[in-house]
Amino acid sequence: MKSLMNQHTIYIVTTLFFFGCAGPAATPPENSPPQTTQSLRKDKPAGDSTVRHDVSVSAPTHEEIADMVVESIAPALPESAMIKEKFLRQEPSRMHERKRLQNFNNQLYIQPYRSATEPLDRENYAVIEDNGLKLAAEDPVSTFSIDVDTGSYSNVRRMLNEGRLPVRNAVRVEELINYFSYDYPVPEKSEQPFSVTTEIAPAPWNTNNLLLHIGLKGYEQQQDILPASNLVFLIDVSGSMHSEDKLVLLKKSLSLLIRRLRAQDRITLVVYAGASGVVLSPTPGNQQATILNALNNLSAGGSTNGAAGIRLAYQMAEQAYIKGGINRILLCTDGDFNVGTVSFEALMDLVAEKRKSGVSLSTFGFGRGNFNDALAEQLADRGNGSYSYIDSLREAQKVFAQEMSSSLMTIAKDVKIQIEFNSANVRSYRLIGYVNRQLAREDFNNDKVDAGEIGAGHTVTALYEVALVDGKQGLIDPLRYGKPEVKNGDQQELAFLKLRYKQPDGDTSQLISYPILKGAIRADLQKASERFLFSASVAAFGQQLRGGKYLAGFSYEQILQLARRGKGNDAQGYRSEFIQLVELARSLSSQVPPLVDVRD
Repeated sequence: MKSLMNQHTIYIVTTLFFFGCAGPAATPPENSPPQTTQSLRKDKPAGDSTVRHDVSVSAPTHEEIADMVVESIAPALPESAMIKEKFLRQEPSRMHERKRLQNFNNQLYIQPYRSATEPLDRENYAVIEDNGLKLAAEDPVSTFSIDVDTGSYSNVRRMLNEGRLPVRNAVRVEELINYFSYDYPVPEKSEQPFSVTTEIAPAPWNTNNLLLHIGLKGYEQQQDILPASNLVFLIDVSGSMHSEDKLVLLKKSLSLLIRRLRAQDRITLVVYAGASGVVLSPTPGNQQATILNALNNLSAGGSTNGAAGIRLAYQMAEQAYIKGGINRILLCTDGDFNVGTVSFEALMDLVAEKRKSGVSLSTFGFGRGNFNDALAEQLADRGNGSYSYIDSLREAQKVFAQEMSSSLMTIAKDVKIQIEFNSANVRSYRLIGYVNRQLAREDFNNDKVDAGEIGAGHTVTALYEVALVDGKQGLIDPLRYGKPEVKNGDQQELAFLKLRYKQPDGDTSQLISYPILKGAIRADLQKASERFLFSASVAAFGQQLRGGKYLAGFSYEQILQLARRGKGNDAQGYRSEFIQLVELARSLSSQVPPLVDVRD
């Protein structure tokens, strides 16, 4: 026992000697202030990004050092008091100044307070500038491609549910409008694959102007009689997909589609990360256990070589091509391509070239933080497909189950709209949304120019705000010189509407045209249809989120009133959810609630 105590004594003495005697004494400069405090800020460890703070504390005394060492090493030993006393008798210049100042020098690292930070946000959105007003006398023709994408709406919903207003470039107004179905007449046969509906009434946000509503409705196809499908699931399994709202949600989402497949369908599973590979060769759709097992065994890791995955997916789709069937790649990703071909234009050119094979490409976005919306939207555009953003399993149910026919089966391709406004009756107009779908006037008759596709049962809606010649002076002053010549006989026409489309397997477009007459104007907004009112409320909401440049003070409260009046039949609850989102946006905004009712 005595031997053990002696060992402890030697250990304590050695420790005290280290504190007191290791190194020369620090001699302060002549006439310097007393060194009673030292700045505690040691060099930070490598890779540490923590904020540092300068903190001054009193340096411990010679006796305090002895107490700390003895009490921390062997407070219970009998020799402790004796050792401490011996330590204190040592020369202060050796024990007090030397190591004390060295241990508590002015670069000591401390654990600081962390400043509040937001999560890193690297989401990518293409810049969008709203369509401006155009004078019918100077530029009477408007031409654009239709758009059935809905990704912007569900992405905006995700941001609002996170408790923040969306960034403006994330809001594409036409995708908000087209998220909802409207009760347009259904075409009875596929020779003309969609119906055309128009309606004109006062613009809710500016009753001096009119709102021209154009609606298309594709013929419907029951899921059980869809053509055989050759589907390639192209799944991003890179490290960036490792989260609940990405790969985990992706697996659950695709499972909803897999459970609806039939024996005549074929499923291929291709994955990509730093490299790409085939996880499941073309497999009959009724072998659901095999398909689900391959899907559920996927895990995330590595970099993202999206271009390699796209090439392999097209190769597999062409290998299993079904003539007269549905041949489509379903790209599921956060869009964070970072190795291989990462050039935006190069990826667009790759997909544009591959669509000539007869294989379409649709994109499905997942996740947040690094989501590349611009890439996902444009890839689908070039690939003759549609773009959806999956923010929840409920959205997956809508896209992969309820709207499976329209998501997979194209009934008309390269659909273009051109409208010529009659300058005798129309002073100015502006197209709401469709900013990146604009076409040159000559593109309308050029069958080589690509445009949007309509799926079975899809509805497509476009809105123009129109100012009449005999109405109140608008934002653009009339020209001082010159007056447009007007042909006799067209005084009753506001505009002339033309549409071009191709059959899914055709190369030559067909033309549909309709005059839009002044007599069709409904002077009272109260008499407008529910679809008119609701689509106008969605258009106003999208414009409000983008800054409301043309809304003339139309508020969130007025948007809510308009949406409630136009809600109509809402079997799935999507319109009720929209109203809740408007209420949420109102709460998140700094807009002062108005005291006036919605304009009639």
